[in-house]
Amino acid sequence: MTEMTRIALVVVAAAVIERDDRFLLTRRQEGVHLEGCWEFPGGKCEPGETLAACLARELLEELGVESSIGAELLVTMHAYEDRRVELHFFRCDVGEAPAPQLGQEMRWVARHELAALELPPADAELIRILSGTARL
Repeated sequence: MTEMTRIALVVVAAAVIERDDRFLLTRRQEGVHLEGCWEFPGGKCEPGETLAACLARELLEELGVESSIGAELLVTMHAYEDRRVELHFFRCDVGEAPAPQLGQEMRWVARHELAALELPPADAELIRILSGTARL
């Protein structure tokens, strides 16, 4: 067994929510992996849970919103020192105004500001796509 296969694989679903050319981001709280980083809202999938169900649950828990889960935009893998992440980004719509439910910071970020924020390394490819001239 190689070193990489011994490190836990975490499957994550994340929402790309866009309004008025701005993207909804939340900030990882103190005491968690990658604390202080801005991220697209979402979270870890539970065993047996579909990616769409995971994302809908996470958006309700974190932001208090019902959501419509759209197309998968990107799947990426990233190896951190203590875990491997398989990250699935989905286009999502939310009906009402999202409001942080867990005390986390939240903000709408303009496309041209994304690259200036501290985001997890696993988000790098998506940020390059969103910051470019091509639209998703």
